[in-house]
Amino acid sequence: MMRSQIFGTMLVALLAWTAMPLAFAQQVPLQDKPFAEHKIVLQLSDGDAKKQTLVLSIANNLLKAYDPDKIAIEVVTFGPGIDLLLSGNERRKQVESLIAQGVRFDICLNTVDTIERETGKRPEFIPAATPVQVGVGQILFLAENGYTVVRP
Repeated sequence: MMRSQIFGTMLVALLAWTAMPLAFAQQVPLQDKPFAEHKIVLQLSDGDAKKQTLVLSIANNLLKAYDPDKIAIEVVTFGPGIDLLLSGNERRKQVESLIAQGVRFDICLNTVDTIERETGKRPEFIPAATPVQVGVGQILFLAENGYTVVRP
């Protein structure tokens, strides 16, 4: 193979690699729940207080209905839904209690970045939240890995 062909092949490979979606390159790993028989992802994409309460209630009910080791629950927040995970949210203790029981709460960094750009201030979210680059991308990743998507 000539040097120009090798260079051309390497250039094409480099361009293909850099064109990969950012979410793919920065995917958050699946939860370590080897005995989980059920996998649920709860989508929260609006800031309505009743919706937030409903999502927390569903997560609580699932933990009661199934052994916490037998179920993997992930709440993915994006858009106005990230309000649930902001430091000053009145439901913070409920969220932290669910996290202590094995529920994972993801916060979309694209949304956080957008808020910072629009307001000039980065919103503070609870430290126990798991940052994901693209909330919808995380939902897609979970669905592709056997999670059932529920949008209350």
